[in-house]
Amino acid sequence: MRVDLVILNYNGRRWLAECLPSIVEAARRSRHECDVVVIDNDSRDDSLAWLAERFPAVCVVRRPNRGLCSYNDVLPELPGRVAVLLNNDIKLEPDAIDPLVEPLRDDSFGCFMTAPLCRRFDGRTYEGGRTAVQWRFGLVRATSFFAGHEALIERPGLTASAGAVMAVNRQTFLRLGGFDPLYLPGRLEDLDLAFRAYQAGYHARYVPDSRALHLGMATFAAVFGQDGCDRLALRNTLLFQWKNLREPGNLARQLAGGLARLAADVVRAPATPSGRRWAFCRALAEAIARGASVERPKPGVRAVCRAVCH
Repeated sequence: MRVDLVILNYNGRRWLAECLPSIVEAARRSRHECDVVVIDNDSRDDSLAWLAERFPAVCVVRRPNRGLCSYNDVLPELPGRVAVLLNNDIKLEPDAIDPLVEPLRDDSFGCFMTAPLCRRFDGRTYEGGRTAVQWRFGLVRATSFFAGHEALIERPGLTASAGAVMAVNRQTFLRLGGFDPLYLPGRLEDLDLAFRAYQAGYHARYVPDSRALHLGMATFAAVFGQDGCDRLALRNTLLFQWKNLREPGNLARQLAGGLARLAADVVRAPATPSGRRWAFCRALAEAIARGASVERPKPGVRAVCRAVCH
């Protein structure tokens, strides 16, 4: 089977230097025919020169910086049945590829995405891979740290979404429309993709026999800072809910939780540092502005929250 390992890079030469050798080695160790591709999003550092000098056999595709939506532009041009989508701060264990892509070999199983067991660079701290979606004060969140997750870290099963590394059936990914530009510059695109896939009858699987290491937020934190990353996550959570969770019960839960969060912003304001003050109010205003500025297609099916939320 043909597999494309596709790395998204923006000003990440230092992370490529640390991580790319492990990906090339994992591709070499796989029993499948693997190609390694780097999508460069208009990097201003020396990523391109470094790749040309150190890894001339790695295919480099240059695209404007559209975050994860760059995959939408490049995957139609690739030949593989499966695409493994990687952040530039991901290392793969030598034998990571084959178990990760195995559930995607047969369309009849309905699996469109897989996620590996992911730890931090220290090799010990669990970061995730198997996620569940939960409500918290009127907002949904995908988390790998749900109650009882410790007992399931080494057990394969279904997952609600993936994260910094995932494998997808390339044709299914494209039929679903890929990542939604509504969420640019980023956060929650993977959850939205998984939700749309569930609506269309597909599922995602957690594959702990495949293992990866993740630095975490290497590019995003450098550009937006931690406060900016948190605000984008909050903004995009609102956009995700307004787009997908429109049943009356879900809308009532969102309204009640939103009012409570607005009240909390007011109560906490005097004691909150200026950079983090009015966090929910700011995210709400940004979500309204973003939603108004992006033309949306009419939904083909009505979202059902209970398919992924509990």
